[in-house]
Amino acid sequence: MLDLRITTTKSKPQASNDFSFRKTFLLGFMLCCMTLLISRAFYLQVIEKDFLQDQGDDRHVDDIVIPAYRGMIKDRNGAPLAVSTPVESIAVNPRELITDDKNRLKQLEKEFRKKQQLLKLSETDKAQILNDYRKEKSLTIKTIENLLHLPSGKITQLLNEKPLRAYAYLARSINPELSENIKALKLTGVYFEREFKRFYPTGSVSAHLVGFTDIEEKGQGGMELGYENVLKGISGSKRVIKDGHRQIIADVENIKEPVNGKDIVLSIDQRIQYLAYKELQRGVTENQAKTGTVVVLDAKNGEILAVANQPSFNPNTRKEIKEYFYRNRALTEVFEPGSTVKPFVVAAALDGGYIKPTDVFETHGSFQIGRHQVKDVHNYGTLDLTHVIKKSSNIAVSQMALKMPPDYFWNIYHRLGFGVSAGTGFVGEANGILLDYHRWHDFERATLSFGYGMNASALQLARSYTALADDGILHSVSLLKRDEDIDQQRVFSTKTARRVRAMMEHVIMEDGTAYEARVDGYSVAGKTGTVKKSGGKSGYLDKKYFSVFAGFAPAKNPRLIIVVMIDEPSAGQYYGGLVSAPVFSKLMSGALRILNIAPDKEETMPILLTQAP
Repeated sequence: MLDLRITTTKSKPQASNDFSFRKTFLLGFMLCCMTLLISRAFYLQVIEKDFLQDQGDDRHVDDIVIPAYRGMIKDRNGAPLAVSTPVESIAVNPRELITDDKNRLKQLEKEFRKKQQLLKLSETDKAQILNDYRKEKSLTIKTIENLLHLPSGKITQLLNEKPLRAYAYLARSINPELSENIKALKLTGVYFEREFKRFYPTGSVSAHLVGFTDIEEKGQGGMELGYENVLKGISGSKRVIKDGHRQIIADVENIKEPVNGKDIVLSIDQRIQYLAYKELQRGVTENQAKTGTVVVLDAKNGEILAVANQPSFNPNTRKEIKEYFYRNRALTEVFEPGSTVKPFVVAAALDGGYIKPTDVFETHGSFQIGRHQVKDVHNYGTLDLTHVIKKSSNIAVSQMALKMPPDYFWNIYHRLGFGVSAGTGFVGEANGILLDYHRWHDFERATLSFGYGMNASALQLARSYTALADDGILHSVSLLKRDEDIDQQRVFSTKTARRVRAMMEHVIMEDGTAYEARVDGYSVAGKTGTVKKSGGKSGYLDKKYFSVFAGFAPAKNPRLIIVVMIDEPSAGQYYGGLVSAPVFSKLMSGALRILNIAPDKEETMPILLTQAP
């Protein structure tokens, strides 16, 4: 027991000595590390503080937006009608531009220190450097103003504003070449943003239909506005490192990938659209008219192949153009269709059994209805159904209208699409007006039979003609390309539609009201309308008319329907058969040949033969 205690007592000093050595070593090592860290911090924060400040000024991380590509608008054959092209916008930060002088001095001092030429600039040197730099900067600013065609002193004006703005655009959507020229000037405080600019290759030809976007590429009219949610993309973002001039020097990571907008394919055939635009423009000019509208439909499925309006505008350069020019009047504005609806009255009366194909009508003088009278332009005497349409007798169709019950008559017009939107989805599309039959008196029924007391757009009128052109089937209409019409409905029997079509062919004969609508090599059927404009004290304006022609070809098996409306012709003629029918003729002739539709009759125009030398 004694030996064990002695042994234990002798070992304690040795253990104590070992612990003291380790403790001393660890404490000394920690003190050395702390000394090194403090020395390094002092060196960086005091002796080399300018280096860290310069690095902070020269580099920083930022999140930037990646713009998404807006979808294209194409015609049915893939031709571009609206496309986005990459451009850049230029902005300035006036605050940075003003403080740039001090930054310039700091930059020069840093450069001198690196070259060991000078540790500190004298006040005289600083003043001279600032003066030279300000002159150089002033010349650079003037150069930018000239390149961007800005008013002289525009940028200087921004520098004198109180309070100073942090960001101001100098130009939006400029071409990349010009942007590169300005980048080369390397002016601090000037920034560049990548964007897209909408470009319309067909210009004014399709302007009313396609519409346009604003500077932010948001739809403002036409299909651009109506299909905004389809066309627009979703912007992405990425993290980047920028230098002191706010130029990107490295990508860090993609935060969110942009989602591009979807393309839409219209039913429009740009070849026919161009032809419609040119022929309508000629018709409006020759007749010194106020405005004009034309619609071309596919008679077999209701696709809209062309829509044109005059006057037009160029969506690429639309400065100082009034809102009046932007309206797509073919879809959004209405007029009383006049005599163009008379074929429907004949078809309705035949289909309902209220008249027979062999019936004749007395049209001598005038037709008295209560206190009112219905008159024709001439005294046509006794007319059969074909001549009622051929001569466009108001008296005869009034007699037919009064034979039909009001609800039946109204139902035919309603099923033809009058008084309801055509359903294309175009923003601002007109419904038109068709009063409820409970409010009709006999005279209202009579006037409705020759197209007064109701109104419709050119598109609604063209759509209604599909019920005659396609053997009694009324088609829905579409501005988007489609394979078939799933919403078609029967309005007239096949027999009645064909019978009325044959009657309408006589309108195009030499003694009809629209001989000018004939098309060489093709049979044509149609109907004129010469409509007084409403608004005067008596209800209608004096010597102001809508000149209308609606028709289809080839008459035996129609492929195309065209409606032409010219507003207030003032060159001397105002009848639809003399003003609008010639536009129809030229447009129909060109469109049938564009679509390679075979002629169905012998040549009707004289052919000049020349003898070979």
